[in-house]
Amino acid sequence: MSLLYFAMVISGISLLVWSADRFTDGAAAIARNYGISPLIVGLTIVAMGSSAPEIIVSLNAAAAGTPGLAVGNAIGSNIANVGMVLGIAALVTPLKVQSDMLKREIPVLFVVMIFALLLMLDGNLSLFDGILLLLSLAGYITWLTVSAVKSRNKDDLMLNELIDELPEEMTNGKAIFWVIIGLILLQISSKLLVTGAVAIAHQFGVSDFIIGVTIVAVGTSLPELAASVTGVLKGEHELAIGNVIGSNIFNLLAVLGVPTLIMVVDVPSMILAVDYAFMFILVIAVCAMAWGRNGAPGQINRIEGGILLLLFCSYQAYQLLVASQV
Repeated sequence: MSLLYFAMVISGISLLVWSADRFTDGAAAIARNYGISPLIVGLTIVAMGSSAPEIIVSLNAAAAGTPGLAVGNAIGSNIANVGMVLGIAALVTPLKVQSDMLKREIPVLFVVMIFALLLMLDGNLSLFDGILLLLSLAGYITWLTVSAVKSRNKDDLMLNELIDELPEEMTNGKAIFWVIIGLILLQISSKLLVTGAVAIAHQFGVSDFIIGVTIVAVGTSLPELAASVTGVLKGEHELAIGNVIGSNIFNLLAVLGVPTLIMVVDVPSMILAVDYAFMFILVIAVCAMAWGRNGAPGQINRIEGGILLLLFCSYQAYQLLVASQV
């Protein structure tokens, strides 16, 4: 039966990624067809669409009574984004950072990480905590949009790259079709993924959190990996790093916030002491690399990319070791 469950997880992840792309393309096209600025579309609809797999999986995990899977997905996806995605992207080609907009987002990520940590220090995330997280997400999107509009006049590299990567235009009829199909398949694929992941956890006697922070987190981070590698091959370094930072902010605010609309989410102290702390250290490391010194542009070179990837692999190995000792 374990092979069946793994097949459910793999097929669920594959369909989840594909349906998220279709939904995002359709929603972005509808917005553009109604005259919304391409910059706004890229910063809102496309940005949220890239985190749609994590958000839908988080919601269904809570509905299935396994909020640990949602917490593991949020933290594990952030670790995968920084260690796996940026690590591999930097190995492909060293990443240069020259965007002022991106450097304004880096401090915001730290504020969000500290804010989410403070809410979890009491051992759980309540409905009130979740509402605070989701309101903060709305505030972040508003701030990001206003700041981007101002930076757009200064010819910011990351924002130019973002507009260049918007999906192709399509008719409203076709766009609506893909939005509907995307939403339906997002729900089906996420339920398939959650069902398979929970079954694997129960069969092997490990926690839902471990499955969420490993298999599910890596799977739902694949869109960011594909987008970042494709971006750096085109020379869009700022966008590759910007996607990761934005996705991490969305994961902490939305992926942790959404499950609280259904139930109180327990967060054991060990998760904060080990997994959340590792995520924090990894983000500090990559931000220090990307920030730059003495006025020079920041850069994540191949050696640093290799270190990030090694740290990610070590973390995954640690989780497998923990699972084997249960």
